[in-house]
Amino acid sequence: MKAVRFHEYGEPEVLRVEEVDVPVPHEGQVLVRVAATSFNSVDGNIRAGGMQGPIPLDLPHIPGLDVAGTVEKLGEGVDGLRVGDPVIGFLAFADDGAAAELVVVPAATLAPAPTSIPLVDAAALPVVGLTAWQALFEHADLRAGQRILVNGASGAVGGYAVQLAAAAGAHVIATASPADADRVRARGADEIVDHTAGDVTTKVGEPVDVVLNLAPVSPDQLAALVTLVADGGVVVNTTVWMPAPSDEARGVRGIDLYVRSDAAQLTELAARVDRGELTVDVAERATMADLADVHTRAAAGGLTGKVVVTPVA
Repeated sequence: MKAVRFHEYGEPEVLRVEEVDVPVPHEGQVLVRVAATSFNSVDGNIRAGGMQGPIPLDLPHIPGLDVAGTVEKLGEGVDGLRVGDPVIGFLAFADDGAAAELVVVPAATLAPAPTSIPLVDAAALPVVGLTAWQALFEHADLRAGQRILVNGASGAVGGYAVQLAAAAGAHVIATASPADADRVRARGADEIVDHTAGDVTTKVGEPVDVVLNLAPVSPDQLAALVTLVADGGVVVNTTVWMPAPSDEARGVRGIDLYVRSDAAQLTELAARVDRGELTVDVAERATMADLADVHTRAAAGGLTGKVVVTPVA
């Protein structure tokens, strides 16, 4: 089968399409025929070698944390899945990923794919959808009537966070550029703050209960966000190379989010897509042969939305 691999850490050029052996599912695993994976920013950090400490890899490595596809073969002891089932999942960071025609996945990490959108596009849901869900409901304990600032609302995670927070009955304040404002508002934001027009902290009127930071801000900008949070509130931060700020005197917690795979949460997200309660945004479809270019454009800040990546024809 064809797969993208890198044999050493480095620039995007280390990504190459190669012929590799078809993996074999063992006990508790399934073989999935890949419809698509997607690009996540952490993919670039892993490829470049910036995550060797927390995520040691056996090289060569196949990237691709998201998978959408159909069950091709069942390993021993797998119940609840059948060959041909459409599924989605968030793969383990250290395992070979889904930038391939076929991938082996632990059955327990898979969820039924949404049926109301193309299976290829469903690859845009797992990692970023789970990041938004866990930030809001596990770490921030967001509830109806609370006020939340989503800093970086126009990005892939931000789009889901705005939708989920609005559906939970929160008052959503979202940062976005003028070019993205209408799209973010359509996802459910109650207020838009133009982050290109000055300091965000001067543009939020009343205190918020939750700040969700998804933006690549400076350390000083991140630290300033805690001043927007009411006593007893929380800052959830996904830029984990900078610790989330806190204010112990006021009971404001700072939480660094490390997303994890969760099939039950992913099943709920897919169900919301099928009920018309959650929109999956895909900006671009590419093939595995284009993956090095996707990494290059991402490193240069040239990606404007979620890219799904399909196997080479």
